[in-house]
Amino acid sequence: MKLKLVFISLIMLASMSLIVACSSNESGDNEGSSGQGDEVVVDLFNIKVETTDQLNNLIDIYESENENVKINVTTVGGGQDAPSALQAKFSSGEAPSIFLLGGLSDVEKYSEYLLDVSDMESAKTAIDGTLEGGSMDGTPYGIPLNIEGYGWMINKDIFERAGVDSSTIDSYGKFVEAVETIDSQKEELGIDSVFAFSAKEDWVVSQFSSHFTAPEFGNDVKTAFESNELNFEYGDRMKEYTDLFNQYNYQPILSLDYSTSVEELFANDRVAIIHQGNWIVPTLNSMDESFAQEKLGILPLFVSSDTEGEIVAGPSWYWGINKEHDEAVVEESKKFIDWMYTSDKGKELIVEDFKYIPSHEGYDTDSISDPVSAEVYEYLLDGNGKIWANNQYPDGFFSEALHPEFQKYLGEQQSWEEFEEAASNAFTEMR
Repeated sequence: MKLKLVFISLIMLASMSLIVACSSNESGDNEGSSGQGDEVVVDLFNIKVETTDQLNNLIDIYESENENVKINVTTVGGGQDAPSALQAKFSSGEAPSIFLLGGLSDVEKYSEYLLDVSDMESAKTAIDGTLEGGSMDGTPYGIPLNIEGYGWMINKDIFERAGVDSSTIDSYGKFVEAVETIDSQKEELGIDSVFAFSAKEDWVVSQFSSHFTAPEFGNDVKTAFESNELNFEYGDRMKEYTDLFNQYNYQPILSLDYSTSVEELFANDRVAIIHQGNWIVPTLNSMDESFAQEKLGILPLFVSSDTEGEIVAGPSWYWGINKEHDEAVVEESKKFIDWMYTSDKGKELIVEDFKYIPSHEGYDTDSISDPVSAEVYEYLLDGNGKIWANNQYPDGFFSEALHPEFQKYLGEQQSWEEFEEAASNAFTEMR
């Protein structure tokens, strides 16, 4: 009898083991899914250093709502060579799941990896025209990060104390007068210089150049990308602006980086003008929440006309998704980006935490909190926004050719004509 009971017990144990084994196998089959299986790990490559904290906060909230998802962030930027760092990731076999694309050159460069995002909600709700800078042959491969605009960011308080009403600067001549007026009162105003143009940063020089190359390309993204020539049709005005800020800039200009320019000098009322965009608002808010609300302003550049100023405004970056990863990772990457831009919580964070100008429909634009971002949005709506022409330059052009040649001019190592010739030749060769 005892032997019979033992035999029955062994059979029951064997059956239970089989059930557990089957259960384990079923879980294994779902490995990488976002359901009841193992954790899905998404690697995200970020270059927007100024909103790193905001991105990490958004991800924490997303992970709390999706317990089986882990999103790892690598942030490279702010003086570091982000394009090279991203390329190194792909070359080393550590390609990220989600990464930022700077324009059509990047779309072409990473085309074999990029997912067609047509079916994503965040593509369907993108504001008309904003997908263009991330599309090839009519197929979108990137979700626009936001709308960003840049020009001369100014400290209105310094302008006012110098007796300059920034709202009346409606021509290139008046801009020059304002600069000279502020410079003549540096000691009384307690400032180090008028400008803090950070010429050490290749991306700042690249963005500056876009004011003058966008009209040459007809202010059209596709034309800029397909052009084999850069002739500096507005090079004379670019030289005038360059000579102006170099004369009244914080020195040494060639070693002035983003952090020193924005965080040490501009945010601390030590300079009146920098060349940046509305993306500096979170940085300013982290130091003094009143600065962006009360002191920050933006002035356009007068390029194709002495009296009609424009800024560069539009989608700056695009989220690309790496289709070469496991299906579960690709699906979770899509789900995360859609949540960021279309969920109620995501939309709230985009406007209120990131301080972004939304590139998608369904947002309350009245909630754009800082005056400069609202002004950038108005420039765009009024048709006074130029394209991000620099994002359509040949791969490597701005870092390997434009920036070093521009620095040579600033350092009096070559003439402006030599700068234009060297940059133009490099543009054609690299295209």
